[in-house]
Amino acid sequence: MYNVLAVTSAYLIGSLSFAVIVSKAYGMDDPRTYGSGNPGATNVLRSGKKKAAALTLLGDALKGFVAVWLARWLATEVSMTQATVGICAVAVLVGHMWPIFFRFKGGKGVATALGALLALSWPTALVCAIVWLVMAFGFKVSSLAALVATVISPIVAYFFMPYPSWVWATAVIAVLVLYRHKSNIINLISGKESKIGDKAS
Repeated sequence: MYNVLAVTSAYLIGSLSFAVIVSKAYGMDDPRTYGSGNPGATNVLRSGKKKAAALTLLGDALKGFVAVWLARWLATEVSMTQATVGICAVAVLVGHMWPIFFRFKGGKGVATALGALLALSWPTALVCAIVWLVMAFGFKVSSLAALVATVISPIVAYFFMPYPSWVWATAVIAVLVLYRHKSNIINLISGKESKIGDKAS
């Protein structure tokens, strides 16, 4: 029962789309209606509202962290398995990508994945964040930075995470993030991918 409750709660927490919530609070257009159509911090930034983008990034990362942190707490309090903690990390990301509160139209999950990784293993999250920052500042392409950080995440997790189930969860998270970036991959190959800070049309 606790396992089911934890996974369901993680999914529901993930379903809180902060790009949409913050945009509504600021009286902005729904981020799914402009730019890339992705309800995430990078697309919100295309509106020109930097504070809204920052709050979106913080909110999406925080929900990933909170969902997994709560699962870890439950694991110690009610003897829930560590495998369930890993499943919760996947569940919060699935909630972000396919949110029940927003007609299953969610984001690509980079910030939420980072938050979940932070709760699982801060060294893993730190390495991935550094890689993302280096790539983002070097190439000014958010999707490219996300893809590189995503690809290395299971490798980094293998060295830093204490449980194999968490490493496998990280691998599943990586596959999901890569899947959600399939259009970005096509644009990168064709040279059509937009850069960080480009204005939405």
